[in-house]
Amino acid sequence: MSDSQDRNFKIGNPILEVNNISLSFGGVNAITDTSFNVLEHEVRAIIGPNGAGKSSMLNCINGIYKPQQGSIAFKGNKLSKITPNLIAQMGISRTFQNLALFKRMSAIDNILVGRKLHSKASFFDVAFQLPKARREEKVNLKKCEEIVEFLEIEKIKDTPVGKLPYGLQKRVELGRALATEASLLLLDEPMAGMNVEEKREMCRFILEVNEEYGTTMVLIEHDMGVVMDISDRVVVLDYGKIIGDGPPDEVRTNQKVIDAYLGVSHGE
Repeated sequence: MSDSQDRNFKIGNPILEVNNISLSFGGVNAITDTSFNVLEHEVRAIIGPNGAGKSSMLNCINGIYKPQQGSIAFKGNKLSKITPNLIAQMGISRTFQNLALFKRMSAIDNILVGRKLHSKASFFDVAFQLPKARREEKVNLKKCEEIVEFLEIEKIKDTPVGKLPYGLQKRVELGRALATEASLLLLDEPMAGMNVEEKREMCRFILEVNEEYGTTMVLIEHDMGVVMDISDRVVVLDYGKIIGDGPPDEVRTNQKVIDAYLGVSHGE
């Protein structure tokens, strides 16, 4: 990760605080008494072997799962008993391990879906194309055109995403998340299934989003080279418990982490 003096946005105070979270399904513990924070403008990685509780943690943060114990606060506001839609409106957006795109829609139309959070026009306004709806559509399209340019996908913006290579589909999904103008992005394995070149490109865009927009990132990733290169801090889960938390170099030399993940094959 770039040194702090090279960043447009300095790493700040905690924007997300996870306090003593426990989550279980039918008596099986997915997360046990887990606490960590995410600092404003940082890239925070969550790593660990399969079944460690990584995706479950993201699902707790964006409201899909409700933990049985503990609390999660975003910008000082507790997220308990709040739906994923309301959490998205608060400024937390999510990409998924398996692509959740509309395959028959064009790339730019998929990105435009991310602007729904900012739509104020009523059904009546849209149906009759009243001035309020037309102004809103113009603003939304302009925002999405800027994202298309930023992600360097101008040539494929009108192509149905189902016809695009996997790496470009992942870039479109990132664009849709950016369209929400979230201050915190949760990226669930953004580079899964990519080749080396596609990973390099996605790393570049993640860093540019972080550095140019100041967007805080939390990402799950299995490629340790990627994690060590782009993360400011890394939290390591194993069987739902934290076994390491700190800068990449510190985590890399943590013996518990080496034993549980980095030094042992887990069938990733």
